[in-house]
Amino acid sequence: MTEETPGFDEQQQPQQPDVPASSDDTEPTAAATPSSEEGAAQVGDAGQNAALVAQLDQARTALNERTADLQRLQAEYQNYRRRVERDRVAVKEAAVANILGELLPVVDDIGRARDHGELVGGFKSVAESLEGTLAKMGLQQFGKEGEPFDPTIHEALMHSYAPDVTETTCVAILQPGYRIGERTIRPARVAVAEPQPGAQPAKQAEEQQAEAEDDKETGGPEEG
Repeated sequence: MTEETPGFDEQQQPQQPDVPASSDDTEPTAAATPSSEEGAAQVGDAGQNAALVAQLDQARTALNERTADLQRLQAEYQNYRRRVERDRVAVKEAAVANILGELLPVVDDIGRARDHGELVGGFKSVAESLEGTLAKMGLQQFGKEGEPFDPTIHEALMHSYAPDVTETTCVAILQPGYRIGERTIRPARVAVAEPQPGAQPAKQAEEQQAEAEDDKETGGPEEG
C-alpha cells in the first residue's frame, strides 16, 4: 500500500486557459445613446422659451395700452388748460367791461364839458388822467359821421331821407360808442339818413349830367 502524496492531483491537473469574454456580452456605453434626462432638459428649455415669449408679448401689449392712456390723459390736460385759460380771459374781460360800463356816464360828462369849453383847470387834469387810465384798460371809442349804418354797432335814434346818400348812412353821432377788444360795451347812438324813395343816387345823377354836357358839346347824340 503506497502512500499518497498530498496535493498530487492539484499539481498534475492542467490549468484551464482564460477565455476572453464575448463582445456580445458587453454593456453599451453611455455615449452610444442619449439619456432620457437630456431629452427632458431640451423639452423643458423649449417650454421655458415659449413662456418667456408669451410674457414679452403681454408686456408689450400692456406698454402700448399704458402709452395710449398717457397720451389721452395728456391731450385732455392740454384741452383743460386751454379751456381754463380761455375762461379766465373771458371772466377778466367781462369784469373790466362791467367796470368801464359803469364809468361811461362820467366819460360822457367829460366829453360834453370839453365840447362846451368847460374842461379847464384841475378838472381838466383829472379828466385827462381818467381817460388815459381807461385807454390803458382797453377802452376804445368808435362812431363817425358819414360811415355806413351797421346795426351790430350802431343804434339809430333819428331817421331821415337825404338825396346825397346812396345807402343808409350815419349823418350825426348823438352819443359815441365804446368797445373793449371785440366786445361792444355800448353801441354808438346815431341819426341815420336813407336815399329818398324814387330819387336817383347822386353819383348816377352826376354821371347823367356829365353825359348830357358831352352831348351838347358834340352836337347831340348820333342817330342811327
